[in-house]
Amino acid sequence: MIPMTTRPVTRRNAVLGITAAAAVLARPSILRAQSTARVVVVGGGFGGATCARALKRAQADLQVILIEPNAVFTSCPFSNEVIAGLRDIEVQQFGYDGLAAGGVTVIGQAVTTIEPQRRSVMTTEGVALPYDRLVLSPGIDFHFEALPGYDEAASDKMPHAWKAGTQTLLLRKQLEAMADGGVVAIAIPANPSRCPPAPYERASLIAHYLKTRKPRSKVLILDAKDSFSQQRLFERAWKELYGDMIERVALSQGGRVTSVDASTGTIITEFGNYTPDVANVIPAQRAGHIAEIAGATDATGWCPIDPVTFESKLTPNIHVIGDACLGGGIPKSASAAGAQGKACASAIVNLIAGRAPETPRLTGICYNTVAPGYGFSLAGNYQPRGDIFAEVEGGATSPVDAPRELRAREAAEAERWFQTITADTFG
Repeated sequence: MIPMTTRPVTRRNAVLGITAAAAVLARPSILRAQSTARVVVVGGGFGGATCARALKRAQADLQVILIEPNAVFTSCPFSNEVIAGLRDIEVQQFGYDGLAAGGVTVIGQAVTTIEPQRRSVMTTEGVALPYDRLVLSPGIDFHFEALPGYDEAASDKMPHAWKAGTQTLLLRKQLEAMADGGVVAIAIPANPSRCPPAPYERASLIAHYLKTRKPRSKVLILDAKDSFSQQRLFERAWKELYGDMIERVALSQGGRVTSVDASTGTIITEFGNYTPDVANVIPAQRAGHIAEIAGATDATGWCPIDPVTFESKLTPNIHVIGDACLGGGIPKSASAAGAQGKACASAIVNLIAGRAPETPRLTGICYNTVAPGYGFSLAGNYQPRGDIFAEVEGGATSPVDAPRELRAREAAEAERWFQTITADTFG
C-alpha cells in the first residue's frame, strides 16, 4: 500500500485556511506591492497543482493562487484497484498542505464568475481576484445530453465512477452485493474521453475480483469504438487470465449505447437491450464547466489552445491544461496533465518577463494493471505541430509477447510512477 505523501487535511484547518486567505486576498493591493505579477490557477488536480508548484519554483516572488473547492483530491489513476477491492481509497487522497508550504496561496472555494476583459475571477464567497494570467485546469464534466436517460440521478443507480470518490465506492459496493453468476456491464463512450485505456483496465480488474470471489459471473463491455488503445495487450491478457469471462461488443457489432432506463437498470444499444446486475455507465465527456464560463470552449465542448503556450484560442490571457484542452495526439491522462502543467508554467513565466516561450516537448506514460503483478505501458513524446500536439519519435509500448517477469516489473513500475507523480504534484 502506498503511503500518503501529505499530512491529512481536517475540515477545521481547511476552513481556517480558507478564511485567512480570503481575508488577505480581498485586499489585492497588499499583495501587488510584493510582486510584479499574479497568476491564478483554477483546479487542483494533476495539471493545476503541478502548474501552481512549478510557477512558484520558477519565480519565487510571483503571486500564485490556487482555487480548489475540495480540501482533499482523490486520484483517478489506480482508482480501478479500489473498485476491485485491491486498494483502500484513502491511499488515493491528497491534500494541499505541500503547496501551501511552498508558497502557493490555496483558496478552498469554487469559482462562479470569470471576467476576461477585467482579468478577474469571483469565488462563491464573493472574493474577487484580479490576475495577470489565469490557468484553467477543470478536468472533465459529463455531456449528459448525449445519452438519453442518463443524468446525475441515474448515476446513483448506474454509477460512472469516472470522477474518483463517492462514485468509486458506490461501484465497489454494487460489485460486493452482486450474487455469484451475475453480469457486470461497462458502457464505454467514443473518444475523446479521459484516459482512453482506463475502461479496459477496469474491465480487467473487475474480472479479477469476480474470478477470485464470484467465479460464475461475467463482464460485458458495450463499446462505442471498434478499436482502442493497447487493444492487443488487453485481449491477450484477458485470454490468458480470464478465459471467456470478459465479452466485448464493439461498435460495428452494435455495442454503442444509445440510451438507458435507470428505473429498470436497462442499457439500450443499437441492436439489443441489456439488464445487467451491475451497470457501469461512462457517459460522453467535455471540458469542466468553468471553462465554458470563461468562454474557452468551442462547439466540441473542449478548449482549443496554442500548443506552445497553452493559451486559449478564444480568450486572451487564459491558459487551459489537462483533460479540458484539445490536445491532438496527446492523451487525456494524469501524466500528460502534469507535463502540461510544467510546460504552461514555463511559458507563463517567459511571457510575463517579455521573453519568447520555448517550444515544449512533452512526455506522457500510461500504465495499465490487468491483475495484481501484471501490467503494461504505453509511453509517448509530443510536440506542437500546427494547432495541436503531435506524437513524435521516441515512444514505446510494451511488447505483446513479453514474459510474465516483464509484466510483473511493469506493475511495480506503475506503483513507483504513482508515488512519484503524486509527490511531485502535491508535495
